[in-house]
Amino acid sequence: MTSAPGRWWRPRSLRTQLLFWLVTLHLAAAALTAWFTFVAYGDLVHNALDDQMRLVADSYAGSGQSRTPRLLDGNAALARGAFVVQIWNADGRTLRASSWPPLAVVPLQPQPGFSDAGTGAPTPSRWRVFTAEPGPRADQPRVQVLQNEDYRRRRALRRALLEGLPIALLLPLVLLILWLIVSAASRSLRAVARDVASQDERSPTELSLARVPDEIAPLVHAFNNLLSRVRSAFATQRRFVQDAAHELRTPMAAIGLQIENLRAHVPAGEATERFNQLEAGVTRAQHLIEQLLSLSRQDAPGRPVLSREPVDIEALLRESVSQLMVLADARRVDVGFEGSVAPMLQAPVAELRSVFDNLIDNALRYAPEGGVVDVRLHEVDGHAVVDVLDNGPGIPQDAMGRVFDRFFRVPGAAAGGSGLGLAIARTAAERHGLRIELRNRGDEDEGGGPGLLARVHLSPVASSASEPLTPG
Repeated sequence: MTSAPGRWWRPRSLRTQLLFWLVTLHLAAAALTAWFTFVAYGDLVHNALDDQMRLVADSYAGSGQSRTPRLLDGNAALARGAFVVQIWNADGRTLRASSWPPLAVVPLQPQPGFSDAGTGAPTPSRWRVFTAEPGPRADQPRVQVLQNEDYRRRRALRRALLEGLPIALLLPLVLLILWLIVSAASRSLRAVARDVASQDERSPTELSLARVPDEIAPLVHAFNNLLSRVRSAFATQRRFVQDAAHELRTPMAAIGLQIENLRAHVPAGEATERFNQLEAGVTRAQHLIEQLLSLSRQDAPGRPVLSREPVDIEALLRESVSQLMVLADARRVDVGFEGSVAPMLQAPVAELRSVFDNLIDNALRYAPEGGVVDVRLHEVDGHAVVDVLDNGPGIPQDAMGRVFDRFFRVPGAAAGGSGLGLAIARTAAERHGLRIELRNRGDEDEGGGPGLLARVHLSPVASSASEPLTPG
């Protein structure tokens, strides 16, 4: 089940969230810096240029003789922000001289001081205007100085962009550094995830807090508390199963002996049939008790590690088949063994015997009376395998994924199994790098007829300890 994606402003990934908001904050900081610089530097430039305009106007107005301003071109007046000087007659109606004649459309302003004026078509523009005070003489010319407003804005904008540029240029570097920092910090999260993934579900251990960041330490503490409760629950379950199996073992053995002693005194007829049913029920109960004891030993966290030794698989299989011949004879099942290879495997003998005994036992119990169970040791694709085949009903495909669950029995199967044999076999196989594969014989390409094929791959697989067992 996949989790739903987060909203675009709040993605599910912490790394993406950090990068997203860092980019947003950096861009906002760059924009605010540029805006503040534009406003502050714009005022500074405005005031400085206003002072220069006043000085230029005063220099022309205060001269004793009429001065003619130097002519400018349009590029100097518009692009470079050069001052345009206008000399007007004393009445303010006639333009006597101008450093840029096209600007004659801007008249002499009625009030001395600073003001703003605009020009119309064909080239509309805004101008900053300073009009000097009238001179002491009635015939003294009037002086007016103009400067293009667009030049002032461009100059302030250029400075603002230069101020915000370092932040924008540092953004990729900051993002790279943040990515490396987050990646380094997330390694501890991945380490915790690996520790969780490697937990044995039958004996979970606490996670180490040595390299866990403070931000996720409460989560790890909570998980450790949960593991502690799980361990306690498993321990209680194991004690109950083990104690119950031990307590039942002795009385069931006594009942079995009593039944065996009573067999000679049971009259023929219907009583014999009922007695046989009682004996079969006691046998099933004894088998279940033995399976429960085996399961509790497998689940014990402090179970001793069995020594590995070279095991002749062919000899082990022959021994398992001979030991289960009693069950085969009781069900009139023909058991055959065929070995074309003789592999050796480094593993505890008891563990391997648990694997093969449970698979053969399972095949004998589900094969019909008078049926056939074959055990084959051969090679498939260059690797040694053990096949246990029966001609029973097989396993429905919808139940194939659950047959290794404890106490699971295929619906409609005949009574007699405990639902623990395959679970015990899988646990022992996984512990030593073996893999069990189940498939219905009717599903095989060569057409094996009815029944089930249980295949044990003897060659260790790369991830056998954590890889789920997948049916054929």
